[in-house]
Amino acid sequence: MSDIKYSFGLWTVGWPANDPFGAATRPDLDPADSVRKLADLGAWGFTYHDNDVFPFGASESERQAGIDAVKKAAQESGLVCEMVTTNTFSHPVFKDGAFTSNNRDVRRFGLKKVLRSVDNAAEMGASTFVMWGGREGTEYDNSKDLHAAHARYAEGIDTVAAYIKSKGYDLRIGLEPKPNEPRGDIFLPTIGHAIALIDTLDNGDIVGLNPETGHEQMAGLNYTHGLALALYCGKLFHIDLNGQHGPKYDQDLVFGHGDLLNAFFTVDLLENGFPNGGPRYEGPRHFDYKPSRTEYLDGVWESAKANMETYDMLAAKAAAYRQDPAVQAAFEHAGIFDLGQSTLAEGESFDAFLADESVDALDVDAAAERDYGLVKLHQLALKHLIG
Repeated sequence: MSDIKYSFGLWTVGWPANDPFGAATRPDLDPADSVRKLADLGAWGFTYHDNDVFPFGASESERQAGIDAVKKAAQESGLVCEMVTTNTFSHPVFKDGAFTSNNRDVRRFGLKKVLRSVDNAAEMGASTFVMWGGREGTEYDNSKDLHAAHARYAEGIDTVAAYIKSKGYDLRIGLEPKPNEPRGDIFLPTIGHAIALIDTLDNGDIVGLNPETGHEQMAGLNYTHGLALALYCGKLFHIDLNGQHGPKYDQDLVFGHGDLLNAFFTVDLLENGFPNGGPRYEGPRHFDYKPSRTEYLDGVWESAKANMETYDMLAAKAAAYRQDPAVQAAFEHAGIFDLGQSTLAEGESFDAFLADESVDALDVDAAAERDYGLVKLHQLALKHLIG
């Protein structure tokens, strides 16, 4: 494997492959053993939900025993716990949401559960605290006061951020958008929705995004474009990589086993940055996938390895693509470098711009006939990917 920092959720390899139509096809795995196995495969880090390492409703001693076992495995294996999150979706108490439930007592219960996980994240030395609101949503448009629901959601996120600051924790929050499933319509379904809500928060400076490949593609959106917007806004705090075949159910395939071309351009952006420079993502390459239900235990670890192998291969091909003189020439011909120049000149006034006769002198017919060469550029990418 390369020196890229790869990370896995313990819920990924630990999924026993139960689904709404059938029972599990694999036994449960011990979380501490999974940490050691991931280290053996060459992973750098791991992540988990609170109830990945101790059961819902665990006593304080059971809770701490689960945390201590994972912490010990991490120390012994050298694997880094880089993110912690909270399960506010599995237990029936959260069937109407945790932060947006119509039941105030449930909201208070959910908030306390999340804050305890924040303490655990700090204890483990994590740098990111992810919040996925899988049950924050509706099946019926009249089932909630939608203004109040968004207000409660913002209140809950802001409270968690304020708590992090009050404790002096070195943590940032990553919101994870998803359009649907398990709810019919989930609040904050896309990166853009989440950024808009973050902008209303008092403590939004430490709240950003944890976009997932499949979640964006379920909505028919372009994951690479979403990452670019989050980077532009300074809000790409963490990422979830996997594979997805268009707007189906959430498939959680191995990274690259869905839309391979988009995976290539995602890796190109993450590893090589924007052609004209700009903000870079510096965090781990985190996989939120699930081993196929057809696999048993050997297949679990083969699938984990496949994520890293695929990313490594795409990273090598993306590097060759960017270094290819023909690609750089195609960038130039397409105007990609020109796009990096400001449309207005530095200090140019409105009056000066409107008085500039060269703007009106544009030969619009010639400009309309320009061949940007974008098909040729894309074909160059395809040659590097599969040629």
